[in-house]
Amino acid sequence: MKPPTLAPMKAMTEIEPDFFRKVMGHFVTGVSVVTAVDGDQPFGITVNALSSVSLKPALIMVALDRRRFLTPIVQAAGRYAVNILAEDQQALSDCFAGAPVTPGREAFCGAAWHPGSTGLPLIDGAIATLECTVVETFSAGDHDLFIGRVETLGAEPRHPMPLLYYRRRYLRIERAATAEVEGKPER
Repeated sequence: MKPPTLAPMKAMTEIEPDFFRKVMGHFVTGVSVVTAVDGDQPFGITVNALSSVSLKPALIMVALDRRRFLTPIVQAAGRYAVNILAEDQQALSDCFAGAPVTPGREAFCGAAWHPGSTGLPLIDGAIATLECTVVETFSAGDHDLFIGRVETLGAEPRHPMPLLYYRRRYLRIERAATAEVEGKPER
């Protein structure tokens, strides 16, 4: 069998944002909603730029575009929560991403939620949640990277499949198989 042919590569003096987005779209990501509070009002935005950073201490990173309304709220509050969405929560992902729907983001997308132990909004039905305190912020291009120390976390032991994003579309897992890692054994 002949290996697949990749699109030709070309050197660019400046990477075009749309082409960069297209290429990065080949990396499958989970979908989360980062939430924060301003006074008593909950706010949230869809984010797939999320990564664990450290195990000891438990740290995660979210990247927020500086032009988005949530960035100054997280900066001022110094805290945020991450809600990892299930595949049946696509409508929430769309709304928190800014889709023109009713109710909209100003009404927290009509999402059922409850305050976590730190008071941050946790979306009901999320398959996992993390409540974080910002310990460092880095400026990177047009985004701010918020490193958060995980204060509390939880995961539903039995949950639907995660909501996935691939090439600017949602991706559903039709069948899943697990396999043992054949590299370095876990400790």
